[in-house]
Amino acid sequence: MDSLRGFAIFGILLVHCLEHYNFFVFPSVDNNLLKLSDILLASSVSFIYSGKAYAIFALLFGFSFFIQDDNQTKRGNDFRPRFLWRLVLLAMWGFINCMFYTGDVLVLFSIVGLLLAATARLSNKVVFCIAVVLLLQPMEWIGIICANINPDFTLSKKMFDIYYEQTVPVLTDGNLLETMVMGIKSGFLFSFLWWFEEGRIFQVGALFLFGMLIGRCRLFLNEPQNIKFWRYALIIGIVCYFPLKGLSEILPDFIESKAIVHLVGVILSCYTNFAFLCFLVGLFVLSYYKTSVHKLQAKFAPYGRMSLSMYISQSILGGFVFYSWGLGASHLLSPTASIGVGLVIFAIQYTFACWWLKSHKQGPLEYVWGKLMWIGSKR
Repeated sequence: MDSLRGFAIFGILLVHCLEHYNFFVFPSVDNNLLKLSDILLASSVSFIYSGKAYAIFALLFGFSFFIQDDNQTKRGNDFRPRFLWRLVLLAMWGFINCMFYTGDVLVLFSIVGLLLAATARLSNKVVFCIAVVLLLQPMEWIGIICANINPDFTLSKKMFDIYYEQTVPVLTDGNLLETMVMGIKSGFLFSFLWWFEEGRIFQVGALFLFGMLIGRCRLFLNEPQNIKFWRYALIIGIVCYFPLKGLSEILPDFIESKAIVHLVGVILSCYTNFAFLCFLVGLFVLSYYKTSVHKLQAKFAPYGRMSLSMYISQSILGGFVFYSWGLGASHLLSPTASIGVGLVIFAIQYTFACWWLKSHKQGPLEYVWGKLMWIGSKR
């Protein structure tokens, strides 16, 4: 699971670099070879990781909760109160991250994580049903029903756009202090509202619960019935992905209401990403247990063991490269060069992670997080 988490964090890094850490300023490209490279690399990274890397991260968050909760339950302890304190600390880490990057996910995880504490003692069937309902995007379906009942139904301007517009001048010309203040005031709201208005909050909640169920059912263990499960997940995921992707491309041509087009787009985007997630995780698990590729996959483990340290340091390093408080290089870097920057950042982080873990059991931020989480405990 450390390897899978490392694979996801690596993907998050590449996507963030490709998007210039939400600062969408790119140079014009005249060289045809570079244009081809930009298209191929950007399409490949987006296809594999966009909307999926963070989803794997969310799935494993729910899985990690189960591991910690199960361990404490075996000792006769109720982990849920301690987990709520852990979420508070996670929110603090998230606000620190917001100072350097306008697309933080940690604060969102800290809020949606309350769902795990609320459902931890429910049966598998009930948790599964709740997860499915969340995955179906109920708010968007309610909006579609309202739009069909009322022909004049329209969607108001997206709130996240309003706050994103406030971030651009600072990302363009602001110094570090101005960027940090903007991140807390406008960057955080832009990020959180984007997650909410694009249906990702419900998807994250569903993934948390599915991750917890994977832990309960021990599906990540190398056992015959689990291998069979992941084969089905891989096949069903890829079979569902292409029809859903095709439907999302052609369906807008048959719908007149712009509001319904947007709502359907949100729903299909979440369904499509989940289908590809099933394929991707199934492929990762099967190749890890059944092929020699696991030797390469295992290389991601140090990166995954230090996921919090890597995630926040990515924001600092990426902000330094792309934002004005640092190199301000967004207008100079095409998608090809931006992905190259991501690979350089990965190389620096990976080298540090391997060196650090030679003498420590966990990353520096993970250590601080753990110490603060268990403060006052005699565990």
